[in-house]
Amino acid sequence: MKHFQHKSEVRVALVVSNKPDAGALDIARQHGIPTHLIGRANFFETKDILAVLAKHEVDFIVLAGFLWLIPPYLVQAFQHRIVNIHPALLPKYGGKGMYGMRVHEAVRVANELETGITIHFVNEQYDEGDIVFQARCPVAATDTPADIARNVQALEHQHFPDVIEKILLHPEYF
Repeated sequence: MKHFQHKSEVRVALVVSNKPDAGALDIARQHGIPTHLIGRANFFETKDILAVLAKHEVDFIVLAGFLWLIPPYLVQAFQHRIVNIHPALLPKYGGKGMYGMRVHEAVRVANELETGITIHFVNEQYDEGDIVFQARCPVAATDTPADIARNVQALEHQHFPDVIEKILLHPEYF
């Protein structure tokens, strides 16, 4: 939100969350961006979110920390217009249940020499959409999962806004 607040060609139109205490909702309110809270049953059993997105003129969806599988109706409505960020170098450490500290713990247990982030388009499967961008960082033998998480989060903050901007302004390359 901060990255795009002064950019005329891109507008954050809405922040949607399934968690009423999500920090992103507070940040959105501070930036004057509308918010919407969704429930599991409504999200998966109806298509009501499509009307909410249309009302706010949303034409691209960015996922960050959203752990639910995106339902097929939403993937189809926003084909190649939903991106997610994953805290590992997919296809490693992806799929259902692989998020947050679980990923970093798995990287540590496997004694990986590097890890990173993957930004990918969303399809009907967890973490299997077309990869748009990856960035890497080393994993030292002494790194704890918390150290790994800190390094990966630094990559997320460094790259995610810029990659989103490139996708939005130059979709022909993606």
